[in-house]
Amino acid sequence: MRERIEYAVKTLRPIGRNLLILLKWLALAVLVGLVAGGVSTLFAKAMTFVTTFRMAHSWLILLLPVGGIIIVTAYRLLHNENDRGTNLILAQIHKGGDVPSRVAPLIIFSTVVSHFFGASVGREGAALQLGGSLGSLVGRIIHLDEKDRKVMIMCGMSAAFAALFGTPMAAAIFAIEVVRVGIMYYAALVPCIFAALVASNFSASMGINPEAFVIKEIPKITVLNMGRTVLLAIICAGVSVIFCMMLHNAGKYFKRYIKNQYLRIIAGSVLIILITVVLGTDDYMGAGMNVIERAIEGEAAYTAFLFKMILTALAIGCGFKGGEIVPTFFVGATLGCVVGQLIGLPASCAAAVGMIGMFCCVTNCPVASVLIAFELFGYEAAPFFLVCNAVGYLMSGYYGLYSEQTFTGSKYKFDSEKESAH
Repeated sequence: MRERIEYAVKTLRPIGRNLLILLKWLALAVLVGLVAGGVSTLFAKAMTFVTTFRMAHSWLILLLPVGGIIIVTAYRLLHNENDRGTNLILAQIHKGGDVPSRVAPLIIFSTVVSHFFGASVGREGAALQLGGSLGSLVGRIIHLDEKDRKVMIMCGMSAAFAALFGTPMAAAIFAIEVVRVGIMYYAALVPCIFAALVASNFSASMGINPEAFVIKEIPKITVLNMGRTVLLAIICAGVSVIFCMMLHNAGKYFKRYIKNQYLRIIAGSVLIILITVVLGTDDYMGAGMNVIERAIEGEAAYTAFLFKMILTALAIGCGFKGGEIVPTFFVGATLGCVVGQLIGLPASCAAAVGMIGMFCCVTNCPVASVLIAFELFGYEAAPFFLVCNAVGYLMSGYYGLYSEQTFTGSKYKFDSEKESAH
């Protein structure tokens, strides 16, 4: 009898320990979800207001240098001139350490200013930095150890991303997949999932509607259509490599030839204004969600993806703040719409597949890409998303949006020992 009792105690002890760990992370996930969800909701409402105002007053693009000066001044006042954006968040997860608390208010303010004056940037960069900063702050306040604070950073990233886009499944997995390609930090799975769900539901209750699109026509699954999808994926991979190179090199060239931050952002602003005036459209101002919606409906200019790449690279390179993922959606959707019409895929479906395929290529996150496809478009076109993501992931090589993202193992061979940063 005594032996049975001892055996039962030994069996139940790890279950009890795991239950305590679960309760700990559930409590922290709810806390981070509410904090990040609340702040992200305010940020989303501010973004909606400035975007609506700017679209009604497109002449604001002429004041883009003023917005640039405001942003540079804000970063200087808070002693954050060498801002590294989302790369800072990834670096802190890799190496340990805390994300400075000033990152959250700075990225919110500067992203709102960038969108108000029409810089061609996204908003998810702000979400990842905002969430990472808030998660790190909560971890410091409650005195978590270094390893747990890394989880809190990812937890915050998931929460803010989910609150802004309404895609909790993709947000939860993206945060644990983007840090190191080839390894997923499953220790963060529970907190990231629950934080994303809490934040997403909180923002929805506050009137932030999740993104959702309808594909007008989904083709039959045939060998020919799968071949067309493979071709589209290869094209997306090639364009994604070019886009990543443009984003990385634009900042380097601006810093090399224009040392002063004020002159740098003014010069970039002038170039953006000139291109915008010549093009005679406001399609490339801000995130461009209206253009993405038109592409999913089957309508896109043949050069839209190219001009978005140029204007986003100029805006981020010279110092405006925001993100690259929504511009990536823009590039992928418009490119897919155009290519689809040329190779025989329905334009609407090709735009959706190209949008998700481009996201996969630049982030190197095939699992999160599939999930965001399901959350944005539903499941009917799943085979096309799967094929495009798989081929695009392979063909895009070791390029990506974030220089702090590392690759563990090879994309082409089973090699778990190799680790490389790109």
